[in-house]
Amino acid sequence: MTDRWALAPAEDGGVELAALGADGLPVGPVRREGDLAEAVRGRPEVARWVWRSTAEVYPRLLAAGVRVERCYDIEDAETLLLGHEGRAGEPRSAAAALARLRGGPVPPDPPLRAAEPGSQSPLFEPQSVRLPLTDLVEVYADQQRRHDATAHPDRMRLLTAAESAGMLVAAEMNRAGLPWSAETHRRVLHELLGERYAGGGEPRRLAELADEVSAAFGRRVRPDLPADVVKAFAQAGIKVKSTRRWEIQSLDHPAVKPLVEYKKLYRIWVAHGWSWLQDWVRDGRFRPEFLAGGTVTGRWVTHGGGALQIPKVIRRAVVADPGWRLVVADADQMEPRVLAAISRDPGLMEVAGRESDLYQSVSDRAFSGDRAQAKLAVLGAVYGQTSGDGLKNLAALRRRFPKAVAYVDDAARAGEEGRLVRTWLGRTCPPAAGAGDAEEAGIPQDDPAGQPASGEDGWVPGYASTNTRARGRFARNFVVQGSAADWALLLLAALRQACAGMAAELVFFQHDEVIVHCPKEEAEAVVAAIREASALAGRLTFGETPVRFPFTTAVVECYADAK
Repeated sequence: MTDRWALAPAEDGGVELAALGADGLPVGPVRREGDLAEAVRGRPEVARWVWRSTAEVYPRLLAAGVRVERCYDIEDAETLLLGHEGRAGEPRSAAAALARLRGGPVPPDPPLRAAEPGSQSPLFEPQSVRLPLTDLVEVYADQQRRHDATAHPDRMRLLTAAESAGMLVAAEMNRAGLPWSAETHRRVLHELLGERYAGGGEPRRLAELADEVSAAFGRRVRPDLPADVVKAFAQAGIKVKSTRRWEIQSLDHPAVKPLVEYKKLYRIWVAHGWSWLQDWVRDGRFRPEFLAGGTVTGRWVTHGGGALQIPKVIRRAVVADPGWRLVVADADQMEPRVLAAISRDPGLMEVAGRESDLYQSVSDRAFSGDRAQAKLAVLGAVYGQTSGDGLKNLAALRRRFPKAVAYVDDAARAGEEGRLVRTWLGRTCPPAAGAGDAEEAGIPQDDPAGQPASGEDGWVPGYASTNTRARGRFARNFVVQGSAADWALLLLAALRQACAGMAAELVFFQHDEVIVHCPKEEAEAVVAAIREASALAGRLTFGETPVRFPFTTAVVECYADAK
């Protein structure tokens, strides 16, 4: 009896199913049943479902009240395998994989659809890529062989399983939604922005600040138009390249203060104002579409709604249901801990295994107790800040933690030379990194003052940086940030499993932060589950090391109170 089954939804709403053997091929006949949810609900013994796309299948199951423990997402696995094989960017659909396998013409992937407020439909339209079960199983079996051909098959299989688990978590979070008080949100907007004017124009406070900016320049200036502001500064004898806050806030001009305030409030009005509230919050929930593995590094993005960029002041609107709590957990100093685990540097692993603050421990070892300098040195090594004081700090770090620094140095060299760079589990960075991922890693692009067209949350599909040094810096960060993303997937999978018997639900995830919404009585158990899931994820991802992965947790009624 096998506990692994494949399924493929049919055009008429039914489903094809088959039990699979160890080689990934059917061990019995393909069965046809009339209802997807009933077919899955009727087989509780199945430990892992194999399907084309979690985005196609799982929202339908959740809508019918059916939850699955594990799955294998064929199209997500294809993305990981193509990257590992140095073929990132090739079509990732199951139809494309089948065509490559059979030597036929490879169809392009269907385009991403536009984000729709409140939508629970998959990101990729499934109609043009649906395959019969026999074809899907053929692709799946081939993927099992391709896993075996990787340098570390066990790690690669773990990565694929973790990514598929992340797809389940994302679908469940999309359905649950983040608790949101529209009343509180409106109150915050009124406090910050003042009254709304008829016709959709700028609210009162923005209009007042715009008048202050114009008065300071002595002529009418549109503070929402950067070119107009740059021109106004030039006419005042001040040359600026952009209106970014870091460039203008030190200028000696009366327009600076109202301009900086205007930019801050304007961003809130546009990104999380009344229109956003109307579009994205329904029935006390904000439901963005979380997309697991949306960047090269494996970090998540959201498709619509800007969930990963909620300003602190707007977090006041994230309020637990009556009698419930939000358990907000932040991973402590995750990047240097991951660097310790993947580099196997004895000194850094020892420091990362202590109960004390990691940066303080590093400073005691290498920087005469200067914690701030130690933090700059560690993050500089990860992000490639190797000039000026950064070079001096890196030299001190190299003396104390040579294997850790050598690890990221080697990754940077490989990136500069156009070689493939991998995370600990095997996620692969292509030779040219996407600009969105470079921005995610803190790497300036070729045009430091420019703002290339980007998707939400800085994701720029298909954009490639040609700057060799920037590629090296990105590769340096990729091995750490990507390995951290791999660990985070296993954390989510373990936490999801721990909460399966509770009313608690995962409602938010962002890089190194997770929020669980639970009844007040379950909060203590959830805190313990997060701690245990973190330790388990560390062992599964990196093996047995002394490195600790602690979380700072807060049990609150309002998200803003956790900071």
